[in-house]
Amino acid sequence: MVTIILAHPWHGSFNKAILDVITKKYDIENTDYQIIDLYKDNFNPVLTEAELELYSKGEYLDPLVGKYQTIIKETDKLIFIFPIWWSTMPAILKGFFDKVLLVNFSHSYANGWTPLLNIKSSVVVTTSESPTENFKTSIENNFIKAMLNPVGIGNTTWINCQQTSHGSNENRVEFLNKVQKTV
Repeated sequence: MVTIILAHPWHGSFNKAILDVITKKYDIENTDYQIIDLYKDNFNPVLTEAELELYSKGEYLDPLVGKYQTIIKETDKLIFIFPIWWSTMPAILKGFFDKVLLVNFSHSYANGWTPLLNIKSSVVVTTSESPTENFKTSIENNFIKAMLNPVGIGNTTWINCQQTSHGSNENRVEFLNKVQKTV
């Protein structure tokens, strides 16, 4: 099963167009997929004091956390779609990691840090105005190597569409073709 995580609030966005290209491809191929649309789900990324009390036990209060964990358990491939804002992911996606990838679900401390997920591959699809090169540290090192890999999300490919809003339509169309080939 493929799980696509969309972290963009506007359904008229280029990020939504990326999602549409992917789902259309998977529909044609009869590939099973599910979508986690964080904004449409009204996911609250804020970790409250009450939630923090449960955090070290791997427990949660938000029912969406349980729903998302169930989805992730069934996942062989994860696709993340998000804009790069302030050189990193949107806060809602960071909150997803804080609240969903809990101890004893995504990792364990039993014998040192141990990843518990076994997601064979992932694709990170981002959009930005600035050049892709500007985000290598935040996406390749911080997001992929320090957040995905340590919990068992492996074989990650990252692609970014730079100059998304102010670039040419040709640039966006070429990127959508690249997305279709990558996923």
